[in-house]
Amino acid sequence: MNIRVEHIIGFAAGIAASATGFYLYKKNQSRVDGWLREQGIPVPRTAALTPESMSLEELVIEKEKLEDIIATRELESATVEGS
Repeated sequence: MNIRVEHIIGFAAGIAASATGFYLYKKNQSRVDGWLREQGIPVPRTAALTPESMSLEELVIEKEKLEDIIATRELESATVEGS
């Protein structure tokens, strides 16, 4: 199969359309997610949560994740310094 100019133009147009769609979604994410929820499509709310609006259980889970990340980075730092 030969790749022709039409294939390259189509690929570039697809990439441009995808990038534009992603940009527009991120710019209007709260409105789009709200509309999707109204349609019955489950959209996770974790990206939009602030610590003040999180439940105690969610805060503890986030704290544990952060502690794991900190421990991993400390271990990596100690490994690099020890080498």
